[in-house]
Amino acid sequence: MIKTYDEALSFIHGRTQFKKIPTLTRMKRFLAELGNPQEGLKYIHVTGTNGKGSTVAMMRSALLESGLTVGSFTSPFITRFNERIEYNGIPISDDDLLRLVQKIAPFVKKLDDTLETGGPTEFEIDTALMFCYMAEKKPDVVLLEVGIGGLYDSTNVITPVVSVITTVGWDHMKYLGNTLTKIASQKAGIIKKGVPVVLGALPIEARETILADAKEKKSPVFELGKDFTVHKLNGHQFHAKIRYQGKNLKKIETILGLPGDYQIENAAVALMAVELFMEKHELAIDRRALIAGLENAAWPGRLEEINTTPLVLLDGAHNLPGIQALVHTIKNDFVDREVYLLVAILADKQYELMLGELASLGNIHLTVTHFAGPGPKRPSADLAKAVADIPTKYPIQIINDWRLGIGQVASQMSADDVMIITGSLYFVSDVRKFFLN
Repeated sequence: MIKTYDEALSFIHGRTQFKKIPTLTRMKRFLAELGNPQEGLKYIHVTGTNGKGSTVAMMRSALLESGLTVGSFTSPFITRFNERIEYNGIPISDDDLLRLVQKIAPFVKKLDDTLETGGPTEFEIDTALMFCYMAEKKPDVVLLEVGIGGLYDSTNVITPVVSVITTVGWDHMKYLGNTLTKIASQKAGIIKKGVPVVLGALPIEARETILADAKEKKSPVFELGKDFTVHKLNGHQFHAKIRYQGKNLKKIETILGLPGDYQIENAAVALMAVELFMEKHELAIDRRALIAGLENAAWPGRLEEINTTPLVLLDGAHNLPGIQALVHTIKNDFVDREVYLLVAILADKQYELMLGELASLGNIHLTVTHFAGPGPKRPSADLAKAVADIPTKYPIQIINDWRLGIGQVASQMSADDVMIITGSLYFVSDVRKFFLN
């Protein structure tokens, strides 16, 4: 019997994470046992290699400013599990989480006992908890972020009002395939018949795969750079000022609350999706509300400022495309400053390529470190070996204890320098707790 919040979390995290054969059959059966709580709600469904969380954060802020009630489901969490399931930007309470885990646990046991492949995975339970919570709260819209891929993701049991694909790049190849075409076909799995889809900037082969899928499903496509555009107006600034041109919205100008140039495209994708949702439900669009929403949007661990002098930033770039976006920001916004990087990366990522991207910059002082990782099956990479052959302007430091690493790196910096702690959202989560406690 699950009696406490901690026992509820142990129940969730104690489940297997993946099954050998991907399928939605188990998830649909699970939800049917629960009375199909996912039905009767309006969704914006979001997938992509990177940018999902930031896009959801900006949509949430813009929709809340517009007077709507908003549910959201995101992953991973940064500080506490409850952050994954939010209503109007407020995480689910410990009491509600415990109550809902107690509600679904008997059904999990039933499926464990009756299904040949066993009952629900950890993420399927997370998703079911969210659907049950949203069924109680009944928000005007639920922003639903995919866990991995799309086609077989446990969130892919709904028909949304709008589908969103932010980016397609190299990540989770073990599960999604080893070509961009294969990865894109998994992401395209969230496109539903006749439902409009918003696309961010995509590589050519990924774009062709997704456009072909949308055409087959007769889904209208809204592409960044073609059907809606965005431009940066303020040069080398950490917080970009943008001009957005959309379907009905023209010349929306705002300064983004989320820093970094990689948020420019995410903001445009968010606005386009909001436009389509509001239009579908014949809701008046308040330009000032959307502008305020983008200005006020916050998302922990995405170039998040945790110290001002010197500037210390946490950035959850955790794969090659994420690191490339961070490199772009450093080149644009910190080109005239010395940047000290403290980096830890999970062993199942392309860490050699990620380190190579960071080391290519002339104003970088690179320190690699180690952290516990989210579990024994996903350890932190041994970056000391990886950096042995990487050429850099400054020698690469190796400090195994990241807490000591922060202190040592800080002691080398002047007030005008920048420290960026990056490489993994799990690592950033640990560091964030350390700084904010």
